[in-house]
Amino acid sequence: MVRANGAVSLRELARVVQTSEVTVRRDVRALEAEGLLDRRHGGAVLPGGFTRDSGIPQKSHLATAEKTAIADLAAGLVEEGEAIVVGAGTTTQELARRLARVPGLTVVTNSLLVAQALAHANRVEVVMTGGTLRGSNYALVGSGAEQSLQGLRVSRAFLSGSGLTAERGLSTSNMLSASVDRALVQAAAEVVVLADHTKLGSDTMFQTVPTDIITRLVTDEPPGHDDRAATELQALADQGVHIAVAGSGGGLASAEPLPHGRQGRRDMPLPGQRRTHGSGPGGPGPQQLRSAAAMAEQGDRARVADLRRR
Repeated sequence: MVRANGAVSLRELARVVQTSEVTVRRDVRALEAEGLLDRRHGGAVLPGGFTRDSGIPQKSHLATAEKTAIADLAAGLVEEGEAIVVGAGTTTQELARRLARVPGLTVVTNSLLVAQALAHANRVEVVMTGGTLRGSNYALVGSGAEQSLQGLRVSRAFLSGSGLTAERGLSTSNMLSASVDRALVQAAAEVVVLADHTKLGSDTMFQTVPTDIITRLVTDEPPGHDDRAATELQALADQGVHIAVAGSGGGLASAEPLPHGRQGRRDMPLPGQRRTHGSGPGGPGPQQLRSAAAMAEQGDRARVADLRRR
């Protein structure tokens, strides 16, 4: 299956051979020891997968339920009339399908799949970058893409990648994709990373977003046996990243999506930002903002600690 598809998920392997994921994981580990495949992101790829980037057809079969839950939660962060950038990837493609229902939205993207998902949305304007088409992930890359983003300013950037660690932040295995993602980040006031639990603790070749630039991480709830993912979540929270966790089955473990058209927690400073003045007449003062931010940070850490205990 790996030779035919380039990559395969543990869940799909367990379904095909009619056994448990625990058994499949053990067998995949043995095959990796023999040099027949590499374990990656909740599945397996052909040897040498660290330096080569799996294409969209392969990635689309990995962690599909988790990506759906993450996209559902992330869509609640987008408000009516907002201007955002959305990077390439299968998780961001899922997000785009949900953004088609947000009126007055402007989406800047280098992804053909994101643009396709929004092509028939009557009240969403899609702006595509220039650049050279990279066929493996249907994304525009290169100097043309980067130059088209110069001078752009939007409220949020939604990005995915191949790996996420507290030490290096978001990373990917392709240099051209990493360079465009960095340009997308420069255009946004806030950076939201979409990464399922299988990417937590994975570190790939090219850094795209350092941890101190990430405003928010939207992820799914790691399984109880995944200590690496839980530890990485704790480390990210300790560095000020706001973590929103989508529960199993599409439910919410620790955060509620924001209704379209409503401001969510705007009276609290986002992680990594500082407020040096009040928010205007009737708004909270600096002391209130500091207290609210401290309470929010404590809540984030408590939720992550609870995930680790479970």
